[in-house]
Amino acid sequence: MLSFFKKEFVSGTIAGILIAIGGTVFLSCHDKIVGSFLFSIALLCICLEGFSLYTGKICYLPESTNTDGVKVLPICLLSNVVSTFLCALLLKFTHVSLNKAANLLCVAKLDKSISQVFLDAFFCGILIYLAVDIYKNKKSLVGILVGIPVFILSGFEHCIADVFYFSLCDFAIFVRSFVLLFVTVLGNSLGGVFIPLTKKLSI
Repeated sequence: MLSFFKKEFVSGTIAGILIAIGGTVFLSCHDKIVGSFLFSIALLCICLEGFSLYTGKICYLPESTNTDGVKVLPICLLSNVVSTFLCALLLKFTHVSLNKAANLLCVAKLDKSISQVFLDAFFCGILIYLAVDIYKNKKSLVGILVGIPVFILSGFEHCIADVFYFSLCDFAIFVRSFVLLFVTVLGNSLGGVFIPLTKKLSI
C-alpha cells in the first residue's frame, strides 16, 4: 500500500509540475492562440510518459474493475494540487510578470456564476477525455494538440491549471478561489466520465 501511494504521488507530482509549465508558457504569451497551443505540451508529456493527472485518471473510473481505480484518484488530485501550488509560489518570485497576468485571468474567472463555472468545467472534462482516449486507443496526438487549445480558447475550466493560476495571484484573489475550484473539480469529474458512462450504458 505504501509503495502504491508513493508511486502514484510521485507520478501525480510530476504531472502537476508539467501543468505548471504549461500554465507558465500560456501566461507568458501575448497571443492567446499560440499560448493555448503551447500549453498542450503539458498533456502531451503527461500522456507520452504515463504520469498521473486527475482529469485524465477520472475518465477511466467507469472502466475500473478493482479498487485501485478509486484509490488512485484522491492521491492523484492531492499530488497535482500540491505540486502546482508549490510551483506557483516559486515562480511568483522569479517571474514577477506572471502575477499580473494571473490576476487579470482569475478576476475574470471569479466573475462567472457557479452554473457557468460548472458547465465550463464539464465541457473541459469531455475534451480532456477525448484528448487522452484518442491518444490511448488511436495512438494519435491530434486529440491533445487540438483539444487542449480548444478548451483554453473556449474559456473552459481545468481544476489543476486553475490551482496554478490562482496560486500566482494576489492573496485576496487566491482566497476567493476555493468555491470555484471545488465546483471545477466536480465539473471536470462529471464531464470526464460522461462519455465513458454513456458508452457503457448503451451496450
